[in-house]
Amino acid sequence: MTHSRTLFVAACFGLLALFPLVAGNYGIDFVTKIMVYAIFALSLELLVGATGLVCFGQAAFFGIGAYATVLLSPQSDAPSIAWLLPACVVAAAAYALVVGSLSLRTKGVYFIMVTLAFAQMAYYVVHDTPLGGGTDGIYLMMKPVLGTALDLDKAGALYGFTLACLLLVFGGLAVLNRSRFGRALAGIRVNEQRMRATGFSTYPYKLAAFTISGGIAGLAGFLFAVKDGFVNPEMMSWHLSGAVLIMIILGGIGHLRGALIGAFAFALLQELFKSEAIFGTFAKHWHLGLGLAIIASVVFLPDGLVGLPGQIKARLMGGKNRGVTE
Repeated sequence: MTHSRTLFVAACFGLLALFPLVAGNYGIDFVTKIMVYAIFALSLELLVGATGLVCFGQAAFFGIGAYATVLLSPQSDAPSIAWLLPACVVAAAAYALVVGSLSLRTKGVYFIMVTLAFAQMAYYVVHDTPLGGGTDGIYLMMKPVLGTALDLDKAGALYGFTLACLLLVFGGLAVLNRSRFGRALAGIRVNEQRMRATGFSTYPYKLAAFTISGGIAGLAGFLFAVKDGFVNPEMMSWHLSGAVLIMIILGGIGHLRGALIGAFAFALLQELFKSEAIFGTFAKHWHLGLGLAIIASVVFLPDGLVGLPGQIKARLMGGKNRGVTE
């Protein structure tokens, strides 16, 4: 990461840290939700951007983390973050390990369809059985605590904890991408056959990345369940897998900061097109406006929002060069 990119990321996290000082309850809750989605987007970025694996079942790991939060929590006492959070991450990572061990034996569109199939299996387990409360979902009776130091039932505490998790995930993935493991994943993304020819067994690397990605998605699911205090089967639907894929495309695939920018842009675009104050009765058709905005982004920003400064600079330099030529 260059110096300017480091400053940009530091400024973003600094603004997020200061945001509660000027925001009301709605703003804090809204940005907390976006940060959860940013963690979720970072989990998929590890697969798509770093490894070149387009997974269409990421919502399953997100949902398993959320359901584990509720199912493992006692009904009459606040659970401890110290054991509940790791348990939820491990549950999601364990399912990712099983799914990855089978789906990674396929490639291309077959890989996409197999991951989608496994996600739909998890969806129907909670949708059609009493385990997850069926279509009604289940409630989290008491939110986790960490002794007397941290109570996630308080909006400010949850905001700070979510921000800390986002910073930890972002920093951890940045370190991972620079490691030998990360460089191996980059080689697999560029040319897996050549990596095999140089002596790398690519399957264990891909499986490890898939499992780590599932664990991070489980962390996002844990935070989402704690924030809402409720989970339902829609958290595992293919629509959510598609939405998180759109987030990283919108932000810019191959960039960790792109996952952050994409999550915020996607959520803000949703709120914009849902606003009746701006769009009136058309706000009922907000999906149409959001879809058109995403299509425009793909057409005019092929590198995502992270590529916008480069495009502006190129246009300005192009204009100067034409002026010199003339």
